[in-house]
Amino acid sequence: MKSLQDALYNWLTIKVVADARPNDQAARETERFFAEILKNDFQVTNLHTTKDETMYFITYEQDEQPKTTRFPAELIEVMLEQINSEPEKYANYPT
Repeated sequence: MKSLQDALYNWLTIKVVADARPNDQAARETERFFAEILKNDFQVTNLHTTKDETMYFITYEQDEQPKTTRFPAELIEVMLEQINSEPEKYANYPT
């Protein structure tokens, strides 16, 4: 992952999918993969998300400093919307 911003975006995008599809093991594993990248490559801890009408907010710590970033909801929810609009292409494979 080249940048912290990219890693946060990827993690949040798949987290939204995993939260919407709690039985989707692949989504859960992918979320954990990106969380590990954030932890190991960027020393990010204490990840938390919130959402309002238009934005997702991520609060976290990096080098023991509190930080916040945000992403437009429409950008983050593209993958989930694609899955919901064509569910036959995105089978849910629970363990």
